[in-house]
Amino acid sequence: MAQSQGWLRRYFKALCKGFFVAVPVAVTFLDRVACVARVEGSSMQPSLNPGGSQSSDVVLLNHWKVRNFEVQRGDIVSLVSPKNPEQKIIKRVIALEGDIIRTIGHKNRLVKVPRGHIWVEGDHHGHSFDSNSFGPVSLGLLHAHATHILWPPERWQRLESVLPPERFPIHSREE
Repeated sequence: MAQSQGWLRRYFKALCKGFFVAVPVAVTFLDRVACVARVEGSSMQPSLNPGGSQSSDVVLLNHWKVRNFEVQRGDIVSLVSPKNPEQKIIKRVIALEGDIIRTIGHKNRLVKVPRGHIWVEGDHHGHSFDSNSFGPVSLGLLHAHATHILWPPERWQRLESVLPPERFPIHSREE
């Protein structure tokens, strides 16, 4: 009887130690390296949620890739909404700091993206709450870079950083 209680006690201690190591490691990984998120809405159609309201894509969000605020035109990123800090939105990077972009419905027809900012838009124009509504977005609001669709299984794929030809900046900082 005493031996079985000793074994049970050792097992419980090992379980507790494992738990108190695994939980902080998992939380740190999800906060700093990568996590998954369900994409809602139609603003990124057809790239994400092509089935409309019947389906929601689940994407892998890579925090590590945006830790130095290094994004490229065409990247799909998650960011804190400039209008509602409780909400995260997912959009495509259209222009980087220094670029001049022709807007779609913004109060100014042409916008030069200020230093430390990016211009983001949803792929489904007219159904997207994006920079055309709230202007350039501070790089400090970047949350993660969406790299893969994980669910549904028939849509498993890497998300490519592709900029629609009609959305290239009029003048980019590389020119």
